[in-house]
Amino acid sequence: MRPHFDRLYRLAWRLTGAKAEAEDLFQELLIKAFGKLDDLVVIDAPGPWLCRVMYNLFIDEKRRFARGRIHTVEEGQLGGEGIASLPGSDDPVHDNQRLEKLKQLDKALAQLSDEHRMVVLLHDAEGYKLAEIEELTGTPVGTVKSRLHRARARLREILTADGTIS
Repeated sequence: MRPHFDRLYRLAWRLTGAKAEAEDLFQELLIKAFGKLDDLVVIDAPGPWLCRVMYNLFIDEKRRFARGRIHTVEEGQLGGEGIASLPGSDDPVHDNQRLEKLKQLDKALAQLSDEHRMVVLLHDAEGYKLAEIEELTGTPVGTVKSRLHRARARLREILTADGTIS
């Protein structure tokens, strides 16, 4: 499983949007996978299987806490880790401009529905193919394509309206 850790953690972070929740989801996946270690050994491609299990855990957790969830201060609100904490260059002006654009992108992504945000992040940010997203989410490829198109169009609309892109 170790070769898949980075990709799985990134997926957990993309799904949850917060470091603590991503770590919890990742840990839940490891616990669940450890219980199914015998099954995991015989799977030819464990990466997609593990992603699917993580997605299902995320959906289950989301449904469980949908009604009475406590809203806490998000890491991004305090300047913590997030998409805007990616390493940059030695030019502080360039880094600051890049940081601002990434923050705007974070805000735009937050305005998308969960389905649209997930599809665009999985495909465009994480590099999953449409068939992998279909397998991961259990959504037909046609629907995945439609959601991806609509998510990109909405992102373009949001980022054009706030002046991030022209």
